[in-house]
Amino acid sequence: MERREFLKKSMAAGITLGSTLATGSYEKLFAESHTPYDLVAIKGGTPDTMFDRGIKSLGGMEKFIKKGNTVVVKPNIGWAATPERAANTNPKLVKRIIEHCYKAGAKQVYVFDNTCNNWTECYEKSGIKQATIDAKGKIVPGNREKYYHEVKIRKGKSLKSAKVHELILESDVFINVPILKNHGSTKLTIAMKNLMGIVWDTDRRFWHSNNLHQCIADFPTFRKPDLNIVDAYNIMKRNGPRGVSVDDVIKAGSQIISTDIVAADAAAAKIFGILPADIPHIRYAHEMGTGNMNLEKLNINKIRIS
Repeated sequence: MERREFLKKSMAAGITLGSTLATGSYEKLFAESHTPYDLVAIKGGTPDTMFDRGIKSLGGMEKFIKKGNTVVVKPNIGWAATPERAANTNPKLVKRIIEHCYKAGAKQVYVFDNTCNNWTECYEKSGIKQATIDAKGKIVPGNREKYYHEVKIRKGKSLKSAKVHELILESDVFINVPILKNHGSTKLTIAMKNLMGIVWDTDRRFWHSNNLHQCIADFPTFRKPDLNIVDAYNIMKRNGPRGVSVDDVIKAGSQIISTDIVAADAAAAKIFGILPADIPHIRYAHEMGTGNMNLEKLNINKIRIS
C-alpha cells in the first residue's frame, strides 16, 4: 500500500473511532438538547449553511449585535495556504458571519489576524481577504507592533500582561472563529489557542517559553469573546498547525457555536477524538472558572443537516 493511501485510511479510521462521527452516532457526542442553549453542535451541509442554522437556534446574530455596533471577527489566517489545506478558517464561514453581522445592524465589521507567514500572502491564499471584501467587511493588518497596546491580565497565573490588538480593545463585539486542527505544541488548536493571534509577537514567544498551556488559559480572563464559532468542516489531523498537504486533512463536516470558549473547545476536542481533560489548557481554564468543559452539564442543541 502506498504511503499516501495508508495515511488517508489511517486518518479516516481515527476520526470514525475516536470521535464517533460515523453515521448515526453524532448525537452520542453531546448531551440531550434543551433551551436556552449553551452550545450548538451542527453536522452536515456547508460551513455557511451550518452557521445559518446554528446562529438561528441561538436567537440570531441580533442577540449579540446591536444596531451601530462595531464588530471584530478573528479567524485563523495564520498560514499562506489555500482553503483545502484546512490550515486557516474556511472563507465561506467568515463571509457568512460578516453578512449576519451587517444584517443584525453592525456599523462596521473588521477582520484580522497576527499571521505566522507574510500577512498579505496569508490573507490572499486563505481566501479570507476576498470573502471579507465580498461581504463588505474591512480587512485590517496585524503585522505592526503599533497596533498593539499593553493590558494587565489580573487573574493570570503565568501570564500577567500582554500587548493586545487595538481592534479587540475598541470594538463593541468580538467574534472568535478558529479552525479545529492538530498542533505540534498543544496537541490541538481551537478557540482559546486562536487568541494568540490577537497579541503581539514578543508575547507569543513569552507564552511558548513560560508554561504555554497555562498562558493560553490565563488570557481569556482578560476578555472572553462574545461568540465562538469553531470551523470543523475540514480538519487537519496531523502536521499542524501549518500542514503539509491535503493528505493531512479529513472532512468532519461539523461546526460548534457557543458563548462559552471552554465548552466550545471541549466539544471540538471530542469531534477530533480527544477527551477535553487531556488538553491541559482546556482543563486549566475549566478549573479557573472561565467556562465549563463538562458537556454533560450543558444544554446543547444538536442539529443535523441532511
